[in-house]
Amino acid sequence: MSQDPLVLGIDLGTSGVRIAVIDSSCALLQTESAPYQIGLHNPFDWRDRCVALIGRLKPDYRHRLKAIAVDGTSGTLLACDQQGLPLAEAMPYSLACPNVVEQLRALIPQGGPASSASGSLARALHLVEQHQAPLLLRHQADWISGWLLDNWSDGEEGNNLRLGWDLGQNAWPDTFSSQPWRDALPNIRTSGSVLGPLAPQRAKDLDLQEDLLIVAGTTDSNAAVLTADADDDEGITVLGSTLVLKRFTNQPIAPGPGTSTHRVGGRWLCGGASNAGAAVLQQLFPDIDLAELSRQIDPDQNSGLKLRPLPRCGERFPVDDPQLEPILTPRPVSDALYLHGLLEGLTQIEQAGWQRLTSLGADPPKKIVTLGGGARNPQWRRLRERQLGVPIRSCNTPPAAGVARLALQAVRAPDKTILLGEN
Repeated sequence: MSQDPLVLGIDLGTSGVRIAVIDSSCALLQTESAPYQIGLHNPFDWRDRCVALIGRLKPDYRHRLKAIAVDGTSGTLLACDQQGLPLAEAMPYSLACPNVVEQLRALIPQGGPASSASGSLARALHLVEQHQAPLLLRHQADWISGWLLDNWSDGEEGNNLRLGWDLGQNAWPDTFSSQPWRDALPNIRTSGSVLGPLAPQRAKDLDLQEDLLIVAGTTDSNAAVLTADADDDEGITVLGSTLVLKRFTNQPIAPGPGTSTHRVGGRWLCGGASNAGAAVLQQLFPDIDLAELSRQIDPDQNSGLKLRPLPRCGERFPVDDPQLEPILTPRPVSDALYLHGLLEGLTQIEQAGWQRLTSLGADPPKKIVTLGGGARNPQWRRLRERQLGVPIRSCNTPPAAGVARLALQAVRAPDKTILLGEN
């Protein structure tokens, strides 16, 4: 058993980083987490949290690691130079660029996840206006994978759908070929393929084995799906800082702004992510124990409030509207009643999200598995069951363990080195 290969998953989330070590049977051996010290916009914060968390691994586990896979917030985009040095702060996934809508229509005339002002392509157009060529455009997970490799050439397919990667054609759109920023795009690799070995200097700095493999990961929400072990008739809801819906389908759904269809483990996975989520609860209830406050809620009753709990102006799913305003008032005297209304508002967004995915071709879920911090709130779960009309179960295994499964698959089949797109 001492020779049993171990793998590491790194989950770069909205508010911090979590890592997980699993063995060959997918048993979770160790997990550690740390919030960002500066914020999602700072790539050095991503790196420093990874360094700190890997340093907290048990030495025996660290020295037995055979592979690492990374997931991240799929829309958080960074401009860097050829050596991976950031040229400025990253642009978070929730930052819309409505001023480039006309350019988007010319580049993505058929619509899809890259056609939205809230997508990565919009942020890319903003970044290339701010920085001179040559430069690289890399998403959060791809940048950290590049740091581990000391090579920023590649990007994982799922993380780049909102940048314009076409899964059906396995190519960037033809309209990109004449763009001056075309060379800034990554070479695309399939999720789960081996990118290369850990860079020797990284191995030394992190006290890891030099033959350790770096594996193309996925998005943070897809990593959650991998750890959920969802049945075919189940939908997946991630109640984290943002609200994310995912659903396996037999074929890709119709394209639409704010939605995407990924390929995970050979299966089609559709979904969408709202800007709303638990982040707005933390924003409105600083330093308040929300678990205790929730216990004062009767989830079988309606609050009477009509709230739209967005953290700021702008939404991407279930509606794509960068001008959509939050509705956070009136705020009643009772904090418990206010929280009740906010949870109802988030559930209404979830309900509209499932309706949106169904309208594009996904089967409505007969059950829902929930992950994230909100999955541990029984009052919210009961409120959602009543409003959504389906049974709900919770999964508390972290997404970092899900992306670690991709690393484990690569250890079992190390010849998976598929390169899909060349610059």
